[in-house]
Amino acid sequence: MDLETIRQEARAVAEELITTAQMKPGQILVVGCSSSEIHNSKLGTDSSQEIGQAVFEALYACTKEHGLYLAAQCCEHLNRAVVLERAAAEKYGYEPVCAVPWLHGGGSFAMAAYYGLEDAVTVERVQAHAGIDIGDVLIGMQLKAVAVPVRVLQKTIGDAHVVCARTRPKYIGGERTHYAEDPEMRK
Repeated sequence: MDLETIRQEARAVAEELITTAQMKPGQILVVGCSSSEIHNSKLGTDSSQEIGQAVFEALYACTKEHGLYLAAQCCEHLNRAVVLERAAAEKYGYEPVCAVPWLHGGGSFAMAAYYGLEDAVTVERVQAHAGIDIGDVLIGMQLKAVAVPVRVLQKTIGDAHVVCARTRPKYIGGERTHYAEDPEMRK
């Protein structure tokens, strides 16, 4: 696989999702990534450190430019724990755990995040504001309560299927209730 193409595809997905979801600085973008699926192998069977690193580099640069926190979901061998910056864990009240992802236990993308973020910690789970699922790795458990699908133009990264989502506050009440997409819009 051409690593530069992978970087470009990952960046395109992130930019479109961040714009469509209207993400604000300080919010969390969670990403689950199968390097195996990116290079057309079965999920979890052919991890590639180079591909994981390429995807991480593209997404980390993009999230930093937008003032967002990148959260990297580990594979099922670490119960889909999440790697993110300590500052984000502290801001949102996520307790660090003693787990370090590696190529065959956590995955190449999470491993790249653990060693590439400024001050990385692993936590059991997050409640992210938006997410990118690269290779059908199931990131839904890491999103806030109401996830809304976001259709992006870039449908794949390498050979891996891409699904994106944003979140919104819950609608509560009944027929007399007036709703605002963002509760901060009310003044």
